[in-house]
Amino acid sequence: MNLFDVYPLFDVNIVKGKGCKVWDENGQEYLDLYGGHAVISIGHCHPHYVEKVTEQLNKLGFYSNSVINKLQRELAERLGKISGYEDYQLFLINSGAEANENALKLASFYNGRTRVLSLEKAFHGRTSLAVEVTNNPKIIAPINANNHVTYLPINDIEAFRKEIEKGDVCAVIIECIQGVGGIRVVTEEFMKELRKLCDEYNTVLVCDEIQCGYGRSGKFFAHQHFGVKPDLITVAKGIGNGFPMSGLLISPKFTPVYGQLGTTFGGNHLACASALAVLDVMESENLVQNAAEVGEYLINRLKNENLPHIVEVRGMGLMIGIELDIPYKEVRNKLVKELHCFTGCSGTNVLRLLPPLCLTKQDADDFIERLKKAL
Repeated sequence: MNLFDVYPLFDVNIVKGKGCKVWDENGQEYLDLYGGHAVISIGHCHPHYVEKVTEQLNKLGFYSNSVINKLQRELAERLGKISGYEDYQLFLINSGAEANENALKLASFYNGRTRVLSLEKAFHGRTSLAVEVTNNPKIIAPINANNHVTYLPINDIEAFRKEIEKGDVCAVIIECIQGVGGIRVVTEEFMKELRKLCDEYNTVLVCDEIQCGYGRSGKFFAHQHFGVKPDLITVAKGIGNGFPMSGLLISPKFTPVYGQLGTTFGGNHLACASALAVLDVMESENLVQNAAEVGEYLINRLKNENLPHIVEVRGMGLMIGIELDIPYKEVRNKLVKELHCFTGCSGTNVLRLLPPLCLTKQDADDFIERLKKAL
């Protein structure tokens, strides 16, 4: 049997990692400015993370959600405290798409509506509802094209006002920093006006923090830069530092109803041990502050180096987009194959940086030198 071929792959087999570095099977070291697509939050193979996951595996790897799991309760308390959402409730699941799926389902249960507003260039996942609110017809199968969603331009509050005032919008789902969309950032004015509109028309505001959250923007959640509180917050990627996990933070306005939501693997013992270890390291090593400081340093260097082919540098913290006046493909290939550095990409001409939050200024300088050569 062969693997079903869904991704174009670099001819590199990564077998080891530490911090912001990874190594292939031939011993070649790579600087990782991609973080496994924003998943590696505290760094590869952090010793505390390895210890806590191993310790839990030696006790119990899994039991179902039909019994109490005190690790879930501990995680909810810790996450509430570190994020500033102690009054919210936590539902633990397995993937970002699943988190968005459940957020939209819960919103529809809440107000009984079916219409959703999403951003142009949005990406929210590949499952049924999540892919429908993703603005990419290439990945929306006919069975998913149910005409529930209207896509609107980022920061165009009048376009959102026009739709919300119709009174039939179930939810608005927003990435405060669009990842796949090219590192586009919302404005504070837009988010505050959107919050008011959602309140006025009983529309649920969902912030997708799957890529931009968990400290990546320089605050715990990206929406916290803009002075708003969403009704629902979805998290994944960095929550488990590589262990498949996600969560839905739910405001007090929602009342649980048995049978509406459920999961088999969500919040299992290993997942919770992983997530608790991540929070330990984020707090002890001040990684949110590090993301803010090193991210600002890297963005300023990129803007001031006068490198060729760079049109614009966008982003916040350690979520950075480098828009080029040439296709990214050749540059990215050269970075990987010749200069041994991983980055992500968006569209056809944006390099996307999503490094571990432990990136240092020395690592940032190292990346700049490699990028100079690639350009």
